[in-house]
Amino acid sequence: MAKAANSPKKKPAKTGQRLASKPAPQPPRKNPDVDAWFDRLEHMLKALMLQVRRVILASDRRVTESIKWSTPTFSFNGDIASFIPQAKSFVSLLFHRGAEIPGKHPRLEGDSRLARTMRFTSAEELKQYKPHLEKAIRAWCDHKST
Repeated sequence: MAKAANSPKKKPAKTGQRLASKPAPQPPRKNPDVDAWFDRLEHMLKALMLQVRRVILASDRRVTESIKWSTPTFSFNGDIASFIPQAKSFVSLLFHRGAEIPGKHPRLEGDSRLARTMRFTSAEELKQYKPHLEKAIRAWCDHKST
């Protein structure tokens, strides 16, 4: 049977044109409980903490957040890191099992058996060391995916 005259024709792909497109990145998964925690927070570095939160959630789509130990905690197949809101002159993240994150992460500090911390004193410092934070988050997620 012949095709109908007004059926749509496929356009040939142009040379170098991609046939399949990558899905658009998903927006970070914000938890309303964490939003409420930040709404109640009175801290000199609250804006910087919110920036750190955005970087962590945008680092890997597998990361989720919740309130655990009375503070925002980021997780993927186990807890990755939690804010330490008692710190007043810097934003401090406790990486619960930071010693187990594969690879070299010079911004992860500490010498305990498992825990490590990462600190930021300003938006400029966060911008400078953002790749280190992102790398640590992705390394954890990749490690926990296997």
